[in-house]
Amino acid sequence: MQTTFLAQQFVPLMFIGLFTLLLTGFPVAFGLAATGLAFGFVGIEAGIFPAAMFQALPLRIFGIMQNDTLLAIPFFTFMGIILERSGMAEDLLETVGQVFGPVRGGVAIAVILVGALLAATTGVVAAAVISMGLISLPIMLRYGYSRTIATGTITASGTLAQAIPPSLVLIVLADQLGRSVGDMYSGALIPGLLLVALYIAFIVAVAIFKPDMVPALPPEALLYKEDNGKSGHRSLLVLMLICTAVGYGWAQVHDGLMTKWLERAVPSAGDEIVIMSLTLASLTGLALAILNHITKMHLLSRLAEQVTFVLMPPLILIFLVLGTIFLGVATPTEGGAMGALGAIILALGKRRLSFSLTKQALENTAKLATFVLFILIGSTVFSFTFNAADGHIWVEHLFDKMPGGAWGFLIVVNILVFILGCFIDFFEIAFIVIPLLAPVAEKILPGLVPGMTPDQAMIWFGVIIAMNLQTSFLTPPFGFALFYLRSVAAKFDYKDRVTGKMIPSVKTIEIYKGSIAFIVLQLIMLVCVIAFPVLVTGGIEVKETLSADQIMQQLEMPKAEEAADPTLGMGGAKDGGMSAPAGAAEEDPMKAMLEAAEKDAKKKP
Repeated sequence: MQTTFLAQQFVPLMFIGLFTLLLTGFPVAFGLAATGLAFGFVGIEAGIFPAAMFQALPLRIFGIMQNDTLLAIPFFTFMGIILERSGMAEDLLETVGQVFGPVRGGVAIAVILVGALLAATTGVVAAAVISMGLISLPIMLRYGYSRTIATGTITASGTLAQAIPPSLVLIVLADQLGRSVGDMYSGALIPGLLLVALYIAFIVAVAIFKPDMVPALPPEALLYKEDNGKSGHRSLLVLMLICTAVGYGWAQVHDGLMTKWLERAVPSAGDEIVIMSLTLASLTGLALAILNHITKMHLLSRLAEQVTFVLMPPLILIFLVLGTIFLGVATPTEGGAMGALGAIILALGKRRLSFSLTKQALENTAKLATFVLFILIGSTVFSFTFNAADGHIWVEHLFDKMPGGAWGFLIVVNILVFILGCFIDFFEIAFIVIPLLAPVAEKILPGLVPGMTPDQAMIWFGVIIAMNLQTSFLTPPFGFALFYLRSVAAKFDYKDRVTGKMIPSVKTIEIYKGSIAFIVLQLIMLVCVIAFPVLVTGGIEVKETLSADQIMQQLEMPKAEEAADPTLGMGGAKDGGMSAPAGAAEEDPMKAMLEAAEKDAKKKP
């Protein structure tokens, strides 16, 4: 009787045990593993599982260690830390702030653009929010920005690291959903860029209707003036037009050149054309600035040179990493390795690479990689016991009677992930919750939109989850981005070192209020991604997959040609040779193997 009850309620009891263990403050990775092992042994003793069940567990662990995709995590982490600690964030914020500073809302726009760049390099929310909070917040408060606009812009821009490639979030989601990281990057690129545009549009609207909330920088705050007192913006505009013309020209010929060079049978993807055109445009701008600096021709203003030397190298690095991945020249892991090497070269070029910096970057990279790996091992142990108890079927039954079908599933999952994101870190959600939801999503989402393939549906689902988690980073009172800014914002009144005025401290309630408008913007973007899947799937190449029967037809084509050969005899050999046994075609080992594999795949959850 007790054994029957335990078998029926085994999966809910596992969840209760895990939740109770995590509430005690026990580390998540070890809590997952302990719950999986403990309930596994209980199930074995109760006769629910075979005694030899855990013999397959070491193979699962070794499979994680051999996963090349996860190598991209330490590579991109190392790249981001080197670029961040070498002063890239400070240089970008100062320079981009000088470009947009003379207009209302310019500093906020600069923060958004730099946040997008930091997202594409560091890939970590904490690093982006803390960097911009230390550098930009004092400047915005100094010149009279609304505190809610200032704090909201910084926290929201920092969360862009969740959704803009090459994001660690997208790598982990692609791995957990069993899909290509390159496709996940392609799917997230347009929604990420549209979200940046939405942020900027909001700041522009505030500047038009509430100009006092986002004042322009005064003339004395502009650093890169010409000798005649001009700002140098005209020279920068001319340089941008030249680079734009080069990029546009390349976009027109890219498909023809790449199709011929790579011998492709399909046209180039749109995101690939965009990335490569931006790369060439950035290289053109950098080459012109270097030529102007060496020859002392003074064709470019000080501002144009500064912007080019500060902005173009990290942009070129990002575009090259993404470009090689989108072109298929490099895997995400190889792209990450190239990015790490490029970050070292950039830091050397700025003469900021030191032994202590490298040591610090390696230590932090090792800590994060170890953290991710142990959570993944713990979640594997937990899911091993969970799946052995048919937990995936239990989860599927939770959603199959849901009103609204697939749309109802999407709404409930988004609400669940949104709430969980307020309390626990992304990696815990990715390694605990996503593997439970992925089989259900793979089963019901492909039929939701006509013409959507299973791969496209899962990429779409992954981008939705990434955008959702990005929103949860801003939700009071548990949003992590709010805590990161709170840790570096002024807690006491202080005297500004430039103006000499007393600046009041930043209150926590001001940080909370500042996030509300950007939460609304992110939810609008999330709804757009759900309502218009083409934003994600439009740049994903549809790959044809062959069934076992189609493979066999291709393998048997030579036999058909031989059968049509009039020189062959009845037995299938020339000159009246021995005929093959009548049942040879039916006993073909290749066909039997493929049929067995297909049956096993259907049995698997």
